[in-house]
Amino acid sequence: MNEARDTRTIVVGVDGSEASVEALRKAQSLAVPLNAKVVALACWDYPPVYDGYVAVGIDDFDVRAGEILAEAVTKAFGPDAPANVESRLVQGHPRHLLIEESKTADMLVLGRRGHGGFGGLLLGSVSSACVAHAHCPVLIVHSPEKA
Repeated sequence: MNEARDTRTIVVGVDGSEASVEALRKAQSLAVPLNAKVVALACWDYPPVYDGYVAVGIDDFDVRAGEILAEAVTKAFGPDAPANVESRLVQGHPRHLLIEESKTADMLVLGRRGHGGFGGLLLGSVSSACVAHAHCPVLIVHSPEKA
């Protein structure tokens, strides 16, 4: 590694799903022995609207996304997140933002929500795009098995 990047970084895409919570846990289990930082990254954006139409009550997306991010980090680690875990909320489409983050990350960790059957064999569009276009290794984590 060069001097400008002494700290390893693992970026985790967080959307509040059980798979993304499990991805946070897996990233932390990898980060500890590597002395790496974990960045829990949640993305939000305004929905597309048709010209001339403005939907009523379409605000505070950033607030709700921030709440979802905080809830996911709490589910993964309890009320006190580890010191190496940083939460970051950014505006934009997850696919583009995660690929951009992968340029400076050492690993990208994403949850896969698996729906069972044939559909469960497929990755979602964000995961597929990241696997195909990320600039660092990508780890896809399955949702935990339900008892």
